[in-house]
Amino acid sequence: MSAAQRRARLARRHAVAPAHRVGDAVGATRAVVALHATEPATVHLSVHARVDEAPGDEQAGGERAGDEPAAGLDRALHVDRSLVRQLAMRRTLFVFPRDLLGAAWGSAAARVAQSEEARLAKDLAASGEVADPAGWLAQTRAAVLEVLGDRPEGLTAIELRSSVPGLEVRLAGGATYAGSRVLTWLGARGEVVRGHNTTHWRQSRPRWTLLEHWLDDRPPPLGPAEGYAALVRCWLERFGPATEADLVWWLGATKGAVRAALGALGAVEVDLEGAGRGHLLSDDLEEEPPVEPWPALLPVLDPSVMGWKQRDFYLPAHAGALFDRNGNAGTTAWWDGRVVGCWVQDPDGVVEVRLLDDVGRDARAGLAVEAARLTRRLDGQRVGTVYPSPAMRADPGDLTYPVVRA
Repeated sequence: MSAAQRRARLARRHAVAPAHRVGDAVGATRAVVALHATEPATVHLSVHARVDEAPGDEQAGGERAGDEPAAGLDRALHVDRSLVRQLAMRRTLFVFPRDLLGAAWGSAAARVAQSEEARLAKDLAASGEVADPAGWLAQTRAAVLEVLGDRPEGLTAIELRSSVPGLEVRLAGGATYAGSRVLTWLGARGEVVRGHNTTHWRQSRPRWTLLEHWLDDRPPPLGPAEGYAALVRCWLERFGPATEADLVWWLGATKGAVRAALGALGAVEVDLEGAGRGHLLSDDLEEEPPVEPWPALLPVLDPSVMGWKQRDFYLPAHAGALFDRNGNAGTTAWWDGRVVGCWVQDPDGVVEVRLLDDVGRDARAGLAVEAARLTRRLDGQRVGTVYPSPAMRADPGDLTYPVVRA
């Protein structure tokens, strides 16, 4: 399959081309399997990029969400709970459709929970404050679950620390409370969940609650093999064709787990025209029709940027300018299936696009439309990030091409 074909699939299946946007936040999430939620604003802006503008969102209490930039997302997260935050692949926080939670719990999340427990026990022992890390973890887990069992509305991490004294133990070096790590571990296990946020959409200060309080019908966890197979199926539907290395990276799994899942699904190999061999589901081999050239502005860590390890077909020459040293993607500007730059906000909050390629008049016009659309949604609110790329940090006077403004 050619790179152009892969880009056409991305445009449609990820709902990033304006003509192929979807109707709501759940559809936007399914378009990329799950949304990166390391930075809370990413969830909202990833949905905004995939859903056409709507009259406004409704918050849990029926109030119009004046600062909510993604129609229906707050309701999906906090009222219908059709979308749920879950730590999973690569120890990363994602927003999953509810029906995929069981697959994640049995596979990627379980792997993270095991490693978190081992690391936490090691760090507790090194702190010198806990003589029996395994016993401490069992007792503290039971205490947290008991306290939350009596508080269906949930508690913040600070409130939990005051209710469960063991959470105030400091780890080696004294800079970190054990409490945050315990909640990370229990969250990966699918026992507690980040519930209502106590601040605005650009920050995350959740109330932690028992999963059984948050979801009235908890999906049953699948076994490891079934869980990995379910995630790989969804991923191939949206990101395929792609290599084994792509899947191993995205899942944070072993080659053995990936190969077993591909075998169970009956996935077939296809030639990626100079990029090795990729995999597709056997009923998904038809040629993709062309897509008209399209613009998009995606946020930091968007799944369409972070979904592959091997990115040459959509990111030909700019990885060093658009990713930080640890491989985290900053904002990206797209034209016709390729990343051509990034976007930032000026001091007034207006979105401006910084180009890394000479993309031509049509591309600049299309990106200006998207910049105006995003500026309207943000409405003067500034979105910060701890993952700015070199291109985002650059002095505007050093740019090669003129900035495209809303």
